[in-house]
Amino acid sequence: MSIRNSVTGDVLCSYSIDELKEQANLMRGYNLVALNAATSGHAGGTLSIMDITAALYLRVADHDPKNPNWADRDRIVWSTGHKAPSLYLGLAFAGFCPKEDVALLRKLYSPYQGHPHWLKLPGVEVSTGSLGQGLSVAVGIALAGKLNQKNYRTFCIMGDGEQQEGQIWEAVMEAGHFKLDNLVGIIDRNRLQIDGWVKDVMNVEPLEEKYRSFGWETITINGHDMKQVVEALEKAKAGCGKPVVIIADTVKGKGVSFMEDIAGWHGKAPNAEELAKGLKELGLDGRIPVDELLDHAKKYQAEVERKLDAKMPKFHRSYWWNAGDTMKVQMKPTRMGFGQSLAANGDDPRVVCFGLDISGSITISDFYANKPERKSRWISMGIAEQSATAAAAGLAREGKLPVFGTYATFAAARNLDQIRTSICYGNFNVLIAGAHGGVSVGPDGATHQALEDCFAMCGLPNMNVVVPCDVVETRKATDYLLMKHVGPKYIRFAREATPIVSDEKTPFVFGKANVIRLRRESANFIDAFVTRLESDYTNEHEDLTIIACGPMVPEAMRAAYILKSEFDYETRIVNMHTLKPLDREAVIRAARDTGVVLTAEEHQIGALAWPVASIISQAHELYGTPILTGAIGVKDRFGDSGAPWELIKEFEVSAEHIAAKAVELLGIKKSHSRETVGEAHMAETR
Repeated sequence: MSIRNSVTGDVLCSYSIDELKEQANLMRGYNLVALNAATSGHAGGTLSIMDITAALYLRVADHDPKNPNWADRDRIVWSTGHKAPSLYLGLAFAGFCPKEDVALLRKLYSPYQGHPHWLKLPGVEVSTGSLGQGLSVAVGIALAGKLNQKNYRTFCIMGDGEQQEGQIWEAVMEAGHFKLDNLVGIIDRNRLQIDGWVKDVMNVEPLEEKYRSFGWETITINGHDMKQVVEALEKAKAGCGKPVVIIADTVKGKGVSFMEDIAGWHGKAPNAEELAKGLKELGLDGRIPVDELLDHAKKYQAEVERKLDAKMPKFHRSYWWNAGDTMKVQMKPTRMGFGQSLAANGDDPRVVCFGLDISGSITISDFYANKPERKSRWISMGIAEQSATAAAAGLAREGKLPVFGTYATFAAARNLDQIRTSICYGNFNVLIAGAHGGVSVGPDGATHQALEDCFAMCGLPNMNVVVPCDVVETRKATDYLLMKHVGPKYIRFAREATPIVSDEKTPFVFGKANVIRLRRESANFIDAFVTRLESDYTNEHEDLTIIACGPMVPEAMRAAYILKSEFDYETRIVNMHTLKPLDREAVIRAARDTGVVLTAEEHQIGALAWPVASIISQAHELYGTPILTGAIGVKDRFGDSGAPWELIKEFEVSAEHIAAKAVELLGIKKSHSRETVGEAHMAETR
């Protein structure tokens, strides 16, 4: 069956085994081009799953490209959402979308998100990206098929490392219990995950026995033998009275020798030289319109940049980072400060670190790098955030100093109940790292961009929350939280290289804000400012205050530079690195002294803005004092794929947006002052 006219029932396309092999090979080539155009993505797993993609979308699954929501279509759920390019190519080769548009992968405004989003691209069944959830969704879809008396099949594509997520086994149990013979699981067993071999990170075998024990039929195949792939899929689709899982033995990076069986190619895109070499090895020299595809991507990107430029606030000149001859800044990922601290403090025998499969990316593996004597205190838990959270509580109960971290979306949301009950309720001494916070994570897209985590963490009793501004402050904050602070603690930091605006002499006191003031234009950005502990600062009668945290502190500093250069406004910048407990006195003094308070956060508006506003509205010291407030942050929306600095512009959290909002507030303040003076004059003349 496969590609059909949903009205007449006619089969529109029929592929032989040899033709499917050819299509899968072409898909691999287009995949490499798309990843190269995106300059990011996941090469290894997209190549390992491609034979199954071709067989499923071009021969086995019933669907109609002209009617993507056809009620009787087969459903395909990609639980392993980072393999999205394979999904997009399956749709493109089946006729759902133009093949050339897949070259727009991970670009801003493109429907070809870093992880699939069903509301943006017809043919995508569900939005995925957080591993382990897809099979549960597929169970729900299969149950709906039973309730609606439909004959469709639901296919769910998973990874073998993904089997480490506990939710997978809840769904496996449910499917077996309900005898969902309309459900087909497909496991891409390429044996590798980000941190290495699955068997070494957290062994999931024997998968066949485990699935059978839950009442599933199992079929094991060579995932690169097209005949075996087609036969297994067609047998599973025919049904056998129980759910079926196809365990496909594959090679990560299949078809490109320098990518095959290399964990480092999990989340990496080929450069131009690697693209050319890969296409040659696939036998696709001259068979794919590489130049046309890349040109299509470049033209699209130029339009993206035009749109972004049009929505940016305008000033007399560009104040963008390193755009001028002065105010130069060095940049470094804040996450590196986290790793530096763990490396420096790891000799303490109480310190135990958990690996959750993105260890190198968030730098937690620096704890044991080049220090084999610490390896016994490095516990690899694989892709299992919830269990690791509770295990950390157990270690803390016995006097250890456990540290775990992952993307903030998974460190503070997927496991929120475990943090609440196992850690905070017991007031255990656990350090949680929420890495890759905010939209500046970039092209991975919404599922990997934490914009709500600070709400959750600040809302938990006993939890303490720190959001440092740069790599130096991240190291200092980690030092303090790990070695001195007792109790639950959460540190949030970004992925992208961000400006370094502090140094060893810059004060860092937990729970106490710093004040930063622009003094002059300088060759180096950092030298143009002075930083004082807020409690040591004397009022300089500034025009306004910008209270910021995390990477928004450098943006607030740049905004102060814009405001001084363009409008001669003086700005008090408050680095509120500790979100909980918030420095109440710093907020009150800033509000009283300047009368205008603007918050800036790379988060949904409110994690910083609401507590600040609450302090201002409730402080008896401010009763009768007019205070104008404003907030810069993400405006009640999910993230998007795009380059990190593009997203800073798109989500309106750049210095330019801060400065524009400040000008608006100061305009209101001046207008109000004139009205007050006018009223007073009229009263006198009466």
